[in-house]
Amino acid sequence: MSWANESTAEELFVGGLEIRELECFLVLADELHFGRTGERLYLSQSRVSQLLAALERRLGARLVERTSRRVRLTPFGDAFVAELRPSYEQLADVVAKARATALGGTLRIGFQGAANADLTGALGAFRAAYPEVRTQVTEVPLCDPFGALRRGEVDTAAVLLPVAEPDLELGPVFSEQQQTLAVSVRHPYASRPSLPAAELAGARLIAPAAPAPAYWRTAQAPGADDGPAVATLQEGLTLVAADIGAMLLCRPSAEYHARDDIAFVPVEGLPASALGVVWRRGGATAAVHAFADALAGVQRQALRGGAPRRGSSRTPAP
Repeated sequence: MSWANESTAEELFVGGLEIRELECFLVLADELHFGRTGERLYLSQSRVSQLLAALERRLGARLVERTSRRVRLTPFGDAFVAELRPSYEQLADVVAKARATALGGTLRIGFQGAANADLTGALGAFRAAYPEVRTQVTEVPLCDPFGALRRGEVDTAAVLLPVAEPDLELGPVFSEQQQTLAVSVRHPYASRPSLPAAELAGARLIAPAAPAPAYWRTAQAPGADDGPAVATLQEGLTLVAADIGAMLLCRPSAEYHARDDIAFVPVEGLPASALGVVWRRGGATAAVHAFADALAGVQRQALRGGAPRRGSSRTPAP
């Protein structure tokens, strides 16, 4: 390309290359929108503007023309991005391969309930980015969301919120869904189009059993003072079908576990059910962080309505 200022170009590549500025510019060149660029990079719009301005100062030329109605590349910006992108992608590949080698070994992932599209999408993105890393998945019992982590049986786990364990760290939160009440088709609530939360008291809720912490069990079955306790989701659904109790499930889990002898009634006025990825505090490996990044990326793509990019970071839950 024809540099506007050769000494400035020399300063850029000899005096100190700012990778974050280049990354920001390449994303902006794709999006042509400061807000969406910030969302992809977890930056504010003002920070995007600062990074762009810093890069333009290094180069000594304008890269972007910005008005109140549109953002577009200057001719210099067009030429620069055309030459920069192949080199940047080559550098990114080198870094990804080096990181995959450093990750090594096996990543063991636990999940509660059923692994939905968020979790499986993140797993696929992680495997595509780090094929050298073996992955294993293990179902975590409903009654023991944190035990497998503490026993070292898994490296990270996707569990129902809340998580208030001092020895565990909460990563990305995902799959926020409306709660539904699973009842036998013989139950009086079965024909209701929806149910206010205040009427849960008449449902005899089924709760997870110990060793799940008391605060966590209460969150999954609020007010379940006299209902049965179960170790697994399937145990709970069996009791529901027998009209021995009712059980709260998120909407995707209700759809996944649909059966002729159970009705699923949406509940109004309850906080949304949500999942979070957790790991041992201070014990997360590089592979755990990479998987969390993959899940966060899948979530970003879902919010934007697009398919996840290779190596980017996109479950029904109880």
